[in-house]
Amino acid sequence: MPRYVNVALGQLGPIQRQHSRTQVVARLCALMREAHAVGAQLIVYPELALTTFFPRWYMQDEDEIDSFFEREMPSAATLPLFELAHKLGVGFYLGYAELAQEQGNKVRYNSSILVDRSGTIIAKYRKVHLPGHREHEPWRRFQHLEKRYFTPGRRFDVTPAFGGVVGMALCNDRRWAETYRVMGLQGVEMVLIGYNTPVHNAPAPQHDDLSLFHNQLAMQAGAYQNGCWVVGVAKAGVEEGVDSIGGSCIIAPSGELVARCLSKDDEMALARSDLDFCAVYQKTTFNFDLHRRPEAYAMIVQRKGLTLAADGTPWATAE
Repeated sequence: MPRYVNVALGQLGPIQRQHSRTQVVARLCALMREAHAVGAQLIVYPELALTTFFPRWYMQDEDEIDSFFEREMPSAATLPLFELAHKLGVGFYLGYAELAQEQGNKVRYNSSILVDRSGTIIAKYRKVHLPGHREHEPWRRFQHLEKRYFTPGRRFDVTPAFGGVVGMALCNDRRWAETYRVMGLQGVEMVLIGYNTPVHNAPAPQHDDLSLFHNQLAMQAGAYQNGCWVVGVAKAGVEEGVDSIGGSCIIAPSGELVARCLSKDDEMALARSDLDFCAVYQKTTFNFDLHRRPEAYAMIVQRKGLTLAADGTPWATAE
């Protein structure tokens, strides 16, 4: 029996600091209703979808920082989204800032959840690849302090859901080949990724004109090299004076785009995703059992970064 998932992009336009969670959830619900009207079974929302992208500010007051985090999910503010999912039979992926308690200590994560068509949380992911910096860097036009506000996650898990195998990632994760490969080795068939990506990259402004290209390139490569669907969704537009890319898209296991948002506003787009199409790549060109050579890849997990010789040049071989 064919396995199809009608998956929708739930792109958000900017969320300003004064916008309440109640206002944002109303926008998420509106997108879900649009998606349901055209037959969606799953809608994917962005990273940190409930608030403005607060890591752009250097903050020291703990209460101010915590105001951007969720202590429970669902909360009173987000419950209407879960209730609507149950009513309409539409599952969702949602990115948010999570305030967890671990061994009596407060721990902050950049997280996402996967919710099934009954409105039940079935999986949680915590962002592994945190970009940016930790301390205040006033030379920047705006900060990118994810390393200050979040603890990195440690796992890329997959979940049986929506008739297939689903994985999650967040923003900067999409740039790293390891993200997709670890899930690919678990048989992933659809990877869901929310992101907030400024157009301007302060440490490397040469990248600015390539932001959309790099966004799409990384996700297309991940899809093709692992024979899986990739759904990437932006929070876009000018938010608190900072312009962020859009480019939300759905990518097939062939690496081809099958749907894309055109604006930087709240926008829904949909694609019928054939999960069985993954096998066309997973059982041929990227048949891991047949073609991978892990004995040649040891350096990937033995080293974190580039090892240099005393004269500053790269070592030609592993030590």
